[in-house]
Amino acid sequence: MNELLYSAIRTSIGFVILLLFTRATGKKQLSQMTIFTYITGITLGSMIGEMVIHGGVEFMEEVLGVILWGVFSFVVEYVALKIPFMRVVLDSEPTIVIKRGEIQVKELRKMRLNMDDLTMLLREKDVFTVRDVWYAILEPHGELSIVKKAAKQPVLMENMGFQPQNPSYLPGELITDGNLITKNLLEFGKTEEWLTQELSKQGITSIKQVFYAELSEGDTLFIQKK
Repeated sequence: MNELLYSAIRTSIGFVILLLFTRATGKKQLSQMTIFTYITGITLGSMIGEMVIHGGVEFMEEVLGVILWGVFSFVVEYVALKIPFMRVVLDSEPTIVIKRGEIQVKELRKMRLNMDDLTMLLREKDVFTVRDVWYAILEPHGELSIVKKAAKQPVLMENMGFQPQNPSYLPGELITDGNLITKNLLEFGKTEEWLTQELSKQGITSIKQVFYAELSEGDTLFIQKK
C-alpha cells in the first residue's frame, strides 16, 4: 500500500512539473520550435519518465535534476531572446535556398538537403515546380517560406481596382451545446434580447434547443439545432 502511495506521489509530482514546463514554454507550436527547444523538451520528458517509473531513494535528487534542467533551458531561451548573437548560435539563421529563381546548391549542401527534400518542402506549400519560385527561405524551425514569381502570384482584389472592407470582428460562437457564451455576446455588442429575437425568427423559443450558434460579419447568424 505504501509503495502504491509513493508511486502516486511520484506520478503527481512529475505531472505537475511537466505541466508547468509546457505552460511556461508559451504558445509556440511544435512546428515552430527550434532543434534546441525540441531536444530539450524530449530530454525533460525522458527524465520525468525515469523519475516516475523508477523512483527509489534518489527520488529527490531526480526531482532536483529535472528542475535544474528546466531552469537552465529557460535561462538559455531568455538569453537568446535578449542577445541577438546568442539567438543565432542557438537557433541558427534563415537560409536562402532559392534566390531569384536560381537554386543555391552550396546552401543546400550546408543544410544537408538534397533536391528531393527541397521539392517535398515546396509541395507542402502547394508549389509543384521550382520554376514558379523567385525566393525560397529555409527557416530555423525547418519550414520553407517562399515568394513566387510575379506571373505566378495570386490576383488580389486591390489589383483589380476593388477596395473591400476589412471585417469589424472575427466570427465567433454565441451558443455551444445549449449554453450561452456571454463573453462573446458582449464582445459583439449584442444583447440576450437581440439573440432571443433572432432565434424566434427561426422558430426557436429557447437557447437550450440550440446545439451551436455562430455570428459572422454582417450580423449573419448560423444556427444548428440539437
